[in-house]
Amino acid sequence: MTDKVTKSDAEWQAQLSPLAYKVTRKHGTERAFTHEDFPKEPGLFTCVCCGAPLFDTAKKFDSGSGWPSFWAPADDAEVETHEDRSFFMRRTEVHCARCEAHLGHVFPDGPQPTGLRYCINGVALDFKPEE
Repeated sequence: MTDKVTKSDAEWQAQLSPLAYKVTRKHGTERAFTHEDFPKEPGLFTCVCCGAPLFDTAKKFDSGSGWPSFWAPADDAEVETHEDRSFFMRRTEVHCARCEAHLGHVFPDGPQPTGLRYCINGVALDFKPEE
């Protein structure tokens, strides 16, 4: 893993769209079905905040949830998880290991081979097509 990326709140606000800031820096959630035309061609989804590799389209699937879903992070992903007990629920939050951006949550109701569903806010991701 590379070095941690740290910026002031003002720097993040200047860099990100208002919605991306709300989701990634303030642990918000975008509305479901905001990214219906999300890229499906081969490529890598990276962190909108710092560019760290996160998810590969080869591990993406249509969960019907309204958010981009993956059954596992990319092989070289900089993804971490921790327990989230907000809103009187117990969930597993997914965040960028490099800059600690909130990405979404992971649930145990995904397809094989992992049985996991990484439910990720589309606004937290950039897409780099395969070259």
